Amino acid sequence: MRLKIKNLQDFWCGIFFIALGVLAIHLSRDYEMGNALSMGPGYFPTWLGGIMIGFGVVIGGLSFKMQGDDNQGLGLGEWAFRPWLVLTATLAVFALLMEADFGFVPSLIVLIIGCALAHKDVHWRETILLSIFVTAGAVAIFSYGIELPYRLFWWSQ
Repeated sequence: MRLKIKNLQDFWCGIFFIALGVLAIHLSRDYEMGNALSMGPGYFPTWLGGIMIGFGVVIGGLSFKMQGDDNQGLGLGEWAFRPWLVLTATLAVFALLMEADFGFVPSLIVLIIGCALAHKDVHWRETILLSIFVTAGAVAIFSYGIELPYRLFWWSQ
């Protein structure tokens, strides 16, 4: 019996999670770790990187099977690259808008609508309603609940 990959997307997703976890641990190695009661700045990224590696091992491991056909390759033909490109660009635009003090509310609405564009069939009514309710929830949690100092709009304090 030979070990074959039965699901290429799960295999590459596992590799991606492992690489992302290793990168997180590598980038946080110079920060003070602390412990669970007194967390340092390196505690969260290190543990999150370890969890990502664990997810990658499980997802990548589940992509294998013990038998398979001989004409299987490691191609990327079934992947949809539009979501990868659109989501990456949308996150970059969100970060730039937040950095430029455009405001938390407009930046988050742009993020949610931009993420909806990653799908071929955008349902605009649902997308607009989702952006309104998620933004309202995020403002309630982050601005009023835990009082993070985000400017809500470019004209506000």
